[in-house]
Amino acid sequence: MNNKLETISNLFEGKEIRSIWDSEKEDYYFSVVDVVGALTNANIPRNYWSDLKRKLKEEGSQLHEKIVQLKLVANDGKLRLTDTLNTKDMLRLIESIPSPKAEPFKLWLANLGSERIDEVFDPEIAVNRAVEYYRKKGYSDDWIKARLNGIVDRFKLTDVWKEGGISKPLEYALLTNEIYKGWSDMTASEYKRIKGLRKESLRDNMTDIEVALTNIGEIATRDIAREEHPKGLKENLNVAKRGGGVAKGAKDLYEKETKKSAISKNNNLNYEYIDEIKKIEPKK
Repeated sequence: MNNKLETISNLFEGKEIRSIWDSEKEDYYFSVVDVVGALTNANIPRNYWSDLKRKLKEEGSQLHEKIVQLKLVANDGKLRLTDTLNTKDMLRLIESIPSPKAEPFKLWLANLGSERIDEVFDPEIAVNRAVEYYRKKGYSDDWIKARLNGIVDRFKLTDVWKEGGISKPLEYALLTNEIYKGWSDMTASEYKRIKGLRKESLRDNMTDIEVALTNIGEIATRDIAREEHPKGLKENLNVAKRGGGVAKGAKDLYEKETKKSAISKNNNLNYEYIDEIKKIEPKK
């Protein structure tokens, strides 16, 4: 099994970039000094970063405010507080580093931006890219078709939630978790944890029955909400819980008839995480 993961760390031609996974925020944090050392010819990367950080602060860059100090293993084997940035902000930092070694990254980011602009004028480009991505991952065309239909159904549900006064990302997450808990007794993050996932999509790593139960829970929630017109988070949470309960009824019947669990620990990844999930330790 290939256990190498495509993250920023794999883009530096073998240079060690220390990183840590924040399981709550579901994002990686990377050592700024390590990235600076990989992209510049600085004899002392720490000093280069100190000067750049001061410059960013003087220029009023918001990036300076995004720096988080976390404990990472130093050369002496001890845990030491280190300046880190998450994936998005690290890419922003790379754009600000005047180094020939950073040019490939800047070109890559420019190409990504160009692709997104193209998608604004022709949304089919984004759909085609998604289909090709799933094909390369080994998914069948039937699976891909069902996945795209599921995405459309999800939008129908969120549209109903919007009509009920739901507007914040946290509210959507809470409602989604209520549906999951209704039939699986787990939140989305807990579900991902038993499948060994981090940033990966939960649905992309579900079995057919898991996908079906998720769809049932969301469709039931949507249809109940259309009938009762709940308003606000509290009323919508109640409906989401009942929608998840509909899926639980289907889950219980499935398990009774098949004599096996509807919930699987398996995933569709071609790699695995071999280190323990670390807890983020903010600077005191």
